[in-house]
Amino acid sequence: MRLTFLGTAASEGYPNAFCGCTACTAARSTGGRNIRRRSSALIDDDLLIDVGPDLMAASWSLNVPLHGVRYALQTHEHLDHLDPSHFFSRSAGCGVPDVQELAWYSSSGAGAMAAGRLRAGATATLLQEPALIERLSLRHVPIAPYQSTSIGPYRVYSVPANHGEGIEAMLHAIERDGRQLFYATDTGTLSDEVWQALANEGWVFDVVAMDHTFGMAARARTHLNAEQFREHIDEMKRFGLIHPGTRVFATHLAHHSNPLHDELVSFGAEYGYEIAYDGLVVEI
Repeated sequence: MRLTFLGTAASEGYPNAFCGCTACTAARSTGGRNIRRRSSALIDDDLLIDVGPDLMAASWSLNVPLHGVRYALQTHEHLDHLDPSHFFSRSAGCGVPDVQELAWYSSSGAGAMAAGRLRAGATATLLQEPALIERLSLRHVPIAPYQSTSIGPYRVYSVPANHGEGIEAMLHAIERDGRQLFYATDTGTLSDEVWQALANEGWVFDVVAMDHTFGMAARARTHLNAEQFREHIDEMKRFGLIHPGTRVFATHLAHHSNPLHDELVSFGAEYGYEIAYDGLVVEI
């Protein structure tokens, strides 16, 4: 299994186009791994995590085509993670030849949000209309926390994120051919219930990609800072969810709380974790 980070920034990107802070100014001038698009990822060539707003820019700038994507797994419906206009972009109506069906797995809330963006005032039932399904070659599959789902060659187990009231954000454990990934962005501190559920399902991760939004800032409620990030690593060890060779990556990085890439790499190395960057490919 192969993980490609298409975007590793928090909701505003890094640098924030509207910001002249020290970090954003330095990121613009130095470029390279300091330029971060909003978070999304690709598993092998066929499973996309988050149909986010920066997919087009990521694809052409990183030379990662997405025409092989057959499945998409949504973490939640916030606009930095879900842009339903991409469903049109991949359709025959936009001149794409031999369009294959896209199976999109999301919460019911994300489904409702997508439907409303595709047609003003629509509910999630829009995604079940035969005309829309045929036009977009799209199959919506609602999923829920603590649910195990077979997605093509993958086994996926979803658990609830701690990302605020009124939203059903999820973190996803993904397995293929015995190799296991935990993709865990957009969450605050997780409960023992979540860790125990993963342990009960037998997950022992080879790679973890986890929220590091607030980095060097104070502890947060709906995201993690560096201290909370390290606590989560300790919790995964306590519940037997990682092994000595597990690689842990910080992702979903906000410009206001995380330094430039090289400095953050040095910081993470002190505590045994790595820093993801746009275009990073990890063999799991």
